[in-house]
Amino acid sequence: MGKPANKKRIAENEAVARATQIRSSAQKLNLIAELIRGKDAGRALLDLEFSKRRVAQQVKVLLESAIANAENNHGLDVDRLYVKEATVGRALVMKRFRARARGRAGRIQKPFSNMRIVVSEKSDVKESE
Repeated sequence: MGKPANKKRIAENEAVARATQIRSSAQKLNLIAELIRGKDAGRALLDLEFSKRRVAQQVKVLLESAIANAENNHGLDVDRLYVKEATVGRALVMKRFRARARGRAGRIQKPFSNMRIVVSEKSDVKESE
């Protein structure tokens, strides 16, 4: 028997890519996610390529993966894709210490994050008159 299958959480005209254990805090990664939310996929790739933030290159690879999933797995038109969602979540935190003066220790936290990008095909077609 077993449990019934979960409903599909994305529409037919959407594709998803996920990255786990990105070596950056969720707060820093969310700044990059805000940069691309709601933009056309091509424009978002350009913005990520010329961003000065280190983690932008990993997000660019993730966005390229979502675009490839849309094209190969769902048969969507690449030219009509836009970033529908870009969500960031916390993952594990490595805890380290550094020796300080007088026998004390200073905490060092090395956070990791997860990211999920959903690209969707634009449904509205603009007719030129």
